[in-house]
Amino acid sequence: QVQLVESGGGSVQAGGSLRLSCAASAFTFNNYYMAWFRQAPGKEREGVATSYLGYDWTYFADSVKGRFTISRDNAKNTLFLQMNSLKPEDTGVYYCAAGAPPMSAIQRLSSKKYNYWGQGTQVTVSS
Repeated sequence: QVQLVESGGGSVQAGGSLRLSCAASAFTFNNYYMAWFRQAPGKEREGVATSYLGYDWTYFADSVKGRFTISRDNAKNTLFLQMNSLKPEDTGVYYCAAGAPPMSAIQRLSSKKYNYWGQGTQVTVSS
């Protein structure tokens, strides 16, 4: 059974940093797009960052470019999201997700293309 388990969320002040982790099991991690989504109260879930194969295949939402970094350890089936210079608008529940290729450029940050989801971890950024 596919499992994605996020950890690392918490509360920080604006300007702070957090590192999220997602441990994956029961599927061929290397072959999948692995992504982070987030959902703020009353808002739709939005794609934050996605990675495929390795560092050269990473994509970010404009709102987090230059502040967030996505990485993956394929040997350990683990996905990371390093979040720096956090802002109050980054607050939300962050989800790890896995989706099978191929994906077009638009689809890479679309929740519709991701089949497997974690339970989410809360990130709260105070001003």
